[in-house]
Amino acid sequence: MSRTVDRTIEDIDAAMRELRRSLSGIPFRAGGFKNTHDNLARNVAHLTVLLDAARSTLSK
Repeated sequence: MSRTVDRTIEDIDAAMRELRRSLSGIPFRAGGFKNTHDNLARNVAHLTVLLDAARSTLSK
């Protein structure tokens, strides 16, 4: 199960990097998108930390 958690964290990280690359050059401050993006990034970071912390519990 720990390997699945590792793969999930790596996939989330790759998706967030792809989102950052996609946003380069786009004026995303308009329409409140920046706030939405910042909240998403914060929540994904929190999820990643929780998954990493739960790794030992999930391996049982």
